[in-house]
Amino acid sequence: MNTMIETVNLGKTVFSPEGALQILKDVTLKIHEGESLAIIGTSGSGKSTLLGLLAGLDSPSTGCVILNGQNLTSMDEDGRAKMRNQFVGFVFQSFQLIASLTALENVMLPLELAGDKQAKSKASALLERVGLAHRLSHTPIKLSGGEQQRVALARAFVTHPAILFADEPTGNLDSKTGNHIIELLFELNHEQKTTLVLVTHDKELANRCNRKIALEAGAIL
Repeated sequence: MNTMIETVNLGKTVFSPEGALQILKDVTLKIHEGESLAIIGTSGSGKSTLLGLLAGLDSPSTGCVILNGQNLTSMDEDGRAKMRNQFVGFVFQSFQLIASLTALENVMLPLELAGDKQAKSKASALLERVGLAHRLSHTPIKLSGGEQQRVALARAFVTHPAILFADEPTGNLDSKTGNHIIELLFELNHEQKTTLVLVTHDKELANRCNRKIALEAGAIL
């Protein structure tokens, strides 16, 4: 299998008036194409920091991230943004939908930014796929938490990303709604052969993944 993401001696240190704080240290891992990987650990163990570095949302203090064969660490922000636009989708705990846009418009947005002339039909089809064909014209405030997360899933998958990063995707949902989101996440993952990397406290979600890594005090156990 092709390696989709690789890190070598990845570390992150932040500085404050109290001194240096090492959030991640010497994280070396490989994530293969089509694999699903759960990053688990207690709060403050460095999970979300690692996810942000893997996605090129932040720069490491030491080491490097190689995404789809290209070294993210050597790129400037414009270069990393271009890589994210080409290869990456995101799902967050807080949904991060645009409040002034309808469900359909939220899902269309990444396609429109890419100049896709079929944005509306593709977005409509995927919203139907996640059970929201009857909610296309609703803005986020008119949707339940579970519906908002389904819109977020559709937005993440509509560009057929090679990699999907998810940060606590069921964290704000009740268990029944969370289980439905988990099913949708893996159905779309399998259909599109997307590499899935997620941070979660949800044991059921973590156990569905091909592999788990646990962080403690910024290091892989």
